[in-house]
Amino acid sequence: MLKLVLIALGGGTGAVLRYAVQGLVQPRGSVFPFGTLIVNISGCLVIGFLMALFTGPYLIREEYRLGIITGVLGGYTTFSSFGWETMQLLEGRQWGMALLYVGISVMVGLLATFAGIRLSQWMYGT
Repeated sequence: MLKLVLIALGGGTGAVLRYAVQGLVQPRGSVFPFGTLIVNISGCLVIGFLMALFTGPYLIREEYRLGIITGVLGGYTTFSSFGWETMQLLEGRQWGMALLYVGISVMVGLLATFAGIRLSQWMYGT
């Protein structure tokens, strides 16, 4: 039961964080979804860092890990929004922008996840 409560609380927190970050980053009138891009990349960085940390030198109880990773980061990252926004670009016949968005999201997201893992290993010797 504690797992579900922590996931729910974390999910709500992550969703509010996503809304705040997207609102701060997304330029008014811009068609390119900068806000979602920044949320996805930063979410990849954080999950890489925390999972390396939580499976290495700082093991934490499963319910807390689930509350943070599944809850907070699950509520924060926006790949469902990513899919919708990509489709909107494609439907608007903005093929190049859609391709650029998908390419940057996937490649930089993977690089950010890798960087998060390496940062955790460097900082905590995992």
